[in-house]
Amino acid sequence: MLISWNITKACNLKCEHCYRDAGIAEHDELNLKEGKKLLREFKDLNFRLIIFSGGEPVLREELFQWIPFARELGLISVLGTNGTLIDEKCAGRLKQAGLKRLGISIDSVDEKKHDKFRCFDGAWKQAVRGMENARKAGLEVQVHTTVTKKNINEVLAVTDFAQNIGAQAHHIFFLVPTGRGKKIDDIIPGAQEYERLIEEILHKQKTVTLELKPVCAPQFVRIAKEKNIKTRFEKGCLAGISYACILPNGDVHPCPYMPINLGNVRNEGGFKKIWRENKVFEDLRGLKLHGKCGICEFKTLCSGCRAAAFHQSGGDYLAEDLNCNYEPKTKTNLENSQNITV
Repeated sequence: MLISWNITKACNLKCEHCYRDAGIAEHDELNLKEGKKLLREFKDLNFRLIIFSGGEPVLREELFQWIPFARELGLISVLGTNGTLIDEKCAGRLKQAGLKRLGISIDSVDEKKHDKFRCFDGAWKQAVRGMENARKAGLEVQVHTTVTKKNINEVLAVTDFAQNIGAQAHHIFFLVPTGRGKKIDDIIPGAQEYERLIEEILHKQKTVTLELKPVCAPQFVRIAKEKNIKTRFEKGCLAGISYACILPNGDVHPCPYMPINLGNVRNEGGFKKIWRENKVFEDLRGLKLHGKCGICEFKTLCSGCRAAAFHQSGGDYLAEDLNCNYEPKTKTNLENSQNITV
């Protein structure tokens, strides 16, 4: 059970693909007291891991009070950051507060490519320095990479970079066109390219010690099973099942990349009521999926990326995921039976 909380929309960068369209803080972001109440709800609902994200989360001073409060509750705190503001002082404060791990974005081993994607000269060098500062402070580090047609052939080079720098994990994000990402949907790789990359990632895992995980590409669970490749991840898409996202103002979404407002934590009943009673969560947990995802024999393992399906279909969060080119065996059997004449 994990939860992603975008604690602010403020950010010092203007990345091309930002799903939150971050830049300027919103006027109604949850305050310190509201945040602590939310953390208590996470604990009561048996969530275990909280991802503090943004925008750029270190721009909110309350972060350094929420992390130790989460630790008191028994929650594990990790941070999603662009890394450019993680100087020695910031890294030390995060460690002292009780943070376990930082996820820092590196989209290319070519710093110029990374800087262009992040729309900030020097972003790569500052992010790498942030990793070094984090490790010196005793924090775990994982590298995040967003896949596009521009960098798909160098993703595994980033894995080698992450291994060499001492990262614990490399999480590879398959771009979903939401927020500013809508403007660059023309550089999203196709299903065959994704399938090939996922296979390469799974085989690469055999040669490195750090953890590799494709994100927003739940078909990796199916591919691992087909190829008899062991992975500790047993479920593909977690949206609404064991995962949700809280926006800076308290709105609840099924995941960061699926902009369906399910209610606000400030309303009566708070997040608990939304998590337990909202119909969208109920639908996602019921796996009453449409198209080939609905008849796929890997449905319970994979579920298809619900966010990708939502955007591809124009708003159906139960639609089939077109990023997967697998044809279910049940579909073939169904078509064959329909072709039989008596």
